[in-house]
Amino acid sequence: MAYSEYLVDRVSQFFREKSIHFESKKMFGGLVFMVDEKMCVGVMKDQIMARIHPDIYEASLLVEGCRSMDFTKKRMKGFVYLSDDAIDFDDYLNYWLQLALDFNPLAKMSKKRKSSKN
Repeated sequence: MAYSEYLVDRVSQFFREKSIHFESKKMFGGLVFMVDEKMCVGVMKDQIMARIHPDIYEASLLVEGCRSMDFTKKRMKGFVYLSDDAIDFDDYLNYWLQLALDFNPLAKMSKKRKSSKN
């Protein structure tokens, strides 16, 4: 299994309870939740990836269970991985998901790639 269905269910439930419209897409070997066509959070194996405000990024890394996202072998400021220590309880998970939702309106949308047809 590429990602935890249990975590996917927890994230989906949070968004549904908040009446947040989202799309889920398979990306990066996991499942990413898109809000307003922007990457918001994701489930990668047994951890959450969250896109948070860069201004709180460094302070967030001090929280147990939070580490920098280094998918490309370099730190991606504003993106964090969250292990069980940071998301085990619903209140903890909801805190991180809300941080990602709060940043979403400020986040830049990724550029759409043009399909090349020869």
